Amino acid sequence: MLQQILTDMFISPELLAELSEEQKQVLFIKMREEQVRRWKDREARLEKEDATLKKPKKASVKSVQWLAGMDSDVWVWVMGDHPADQSYEQICDDIIAQRAARQAQREAEELRVKKEAELVKRFSSVLMDSELQSWKEEVARQEVARQEVARQEVARQEVARQEVARQEVARQEKREAEERRRAEEEVRRVEQKRKQEIYMDLREVREERDDQHWQDSLRKSKAADLRRRSIAKQTRDDHRRQSVKALERGRVAAVTKAFGGDRPVLPPKPKPRNLTVTSDTLNPKQGLQRTLSTSSREHIIRWFQEEQLPFRAGFQKDQSRIASWFHGIISRQEAEDLLSEGEPGHFLVRVSERILGYVLSYRCKDEFKHFLIDATEGCYMLLGHQIRFTSLAELVEFHKGEPITMSGGEQLLQPCGQRPSGVDYADLFT
Repeated sequence: MLQQILTDMFISPELLAELSEEQKQVLFIKMREEQVRRWKDREARLEKEDATLKKPKKASVKSVQWLAGMDSDVWVWVMGDHPADQSYEQICDDIIAQRAARQAQREAEELRVKKEAELVKRFSSVLMDSELQSWKEEVARQEVARQEVARQEVARQEVARQEVARQEVARQEKREAEERRRAEEEVRRVEQKRKQEIYMDLREVREERDDQHWQDSLRKSKAADLRRRSIAKQTRDDHRRQSVKALERGRVAAVTKAFGGDRPVLPPKPKPRNLTVTSDTLNPKQGLQRTLSTSSREHIIRWFQEEQLPFRAGFQKDQSRIASWFHGIISRQEAEDLLSEGEPGHFLVRVSERILGYVLSYRCKDEFKHFLIDATEGCYMLLGHQIRFTSLAELVEFHKGEPITMSGGEQLLQPCGQRPSGVDYADLFT
């Protein structure tokens, strides 16, 4: 069954629904390995064809000469190795500093314009008073010319007033210059402070974004790597453990034959099925009918009676009577209903209602698991496992002592029998 799936690279939804999670993972890995193998074969074939069809290139008159270094080899410059090259962090810091400087400069210019407007508004009244004073002086001089008698006195008073006015103007100009200097220093201080704040904010945002992205990528990578290692280790341990146990108990036919043991007498060989792979079989678009998956109950019954009953499938190991764990064509839900009446460790083997094969249904502590049993090639084995058994009874007996998977620890403890109302496999044996 597994070889046919890998040959067709297709699995029907009914067959996929019968697989457990572990069997789905094993099947996915096998199909992926088959895809890689086919791709490599195709690439090798294409390269071989290109080599045979490749035409000789015409001689080109163009040429390229590389700059040679001191060692007479091609001169190569790797960015970042030169002492004058800046690292990625330094380049990012320079860009952030330039952005912060431009923004702080804009804010300082706005503050400078605002201070300039306040100063102009504040000292405009002083200039107006000075012009008024000049007009008054002119009027006074005209009055002195008309009044020659009081000219000397008025002149002295005028000189005194001008001196006072000059001193006042000088004080106002000095005060204005001091205010401008203080305003400029304040603007510069605010600009530097704002520049540093913007730089730190941008740097924190970039570091948080880069750190979060790196942490997420690292966490996902570690989780995926751990999951792959766990699946691979579990598969190797299962295969090694089950192979060793099978060799110790003498249940592998190849080992028995290699040591010259007596081969057990097998029941009559069933009628061979036509498994010839043709071009029509490999093309799923031409409406083929697969032998591994069907929804016909009559087809399944005929398959069991013609191919499985001669092997005494479903009987106890001594073939005296039907095993208590064997059930007929029942659905997954019906199997879970039967197992729900028992404790964890209860199990049953049922004929699948969707495919030509069997399903091992098992009750765990919090859930139910279903493992597909491949019944092709005249033997029985769990899909994805390597150990083959000559009968269903041997498979069940083996997993009573050994768990099905190392991670789940599914050990067959107690068989789940039939309901008191009647057996569900009567139509298989009539």
